[in-house]
Amino acid sequence: MRTYSELMTLPTFEERFRYLLLHGKMTEETFGWDRYMNQVFYTSKEWRRLRDEIIIRDNGCDLAHPDHPSRGRTLIHHMNPISSSDIQNRTEILMSPEFLITVSFDTHQAIHYGDESYLKRFEKFAPRSEGDTRLW
Repeated sequence: MRTYSELMTLPTFEERFRYLLLHGKMTEETFGWDRYMNQVFYTSKEWRRLRDEIIIRDNGCDLAHPDHPSRGRTLIHHMNPISSSDIQNRTEILMSPEFLITVSFDTHQAIHYGDESYLKRFEKFAPRSEGDTRLW
């Protein structure tokens, strides 16, 4: 069982990413005919409030890593695959901050599909100088 507490002991973004990799494994039940349950849950006030709390806790950073501010679409990732039963019963795995992490859309895709090519590399921009008119 993956936990936020354990994830936070990993110092690098890459280590955190590898810890969360699913290698293309998702629970069929959640992404099969019960998918409508996900949509109802993820638009609920209960989830939106929790989502905001997690983003604030993680300072809006991808995998809660301070060197990786989330760019673009920000998601909350369940660190352990969930099922329709988890949604129906509002289980701890579904609603506990201990099992949730802030991720960018690209990182979320990379975690689920086990493909690092989804990750956008966070390149350091060249320092700006007076008279510089080029975009990085």
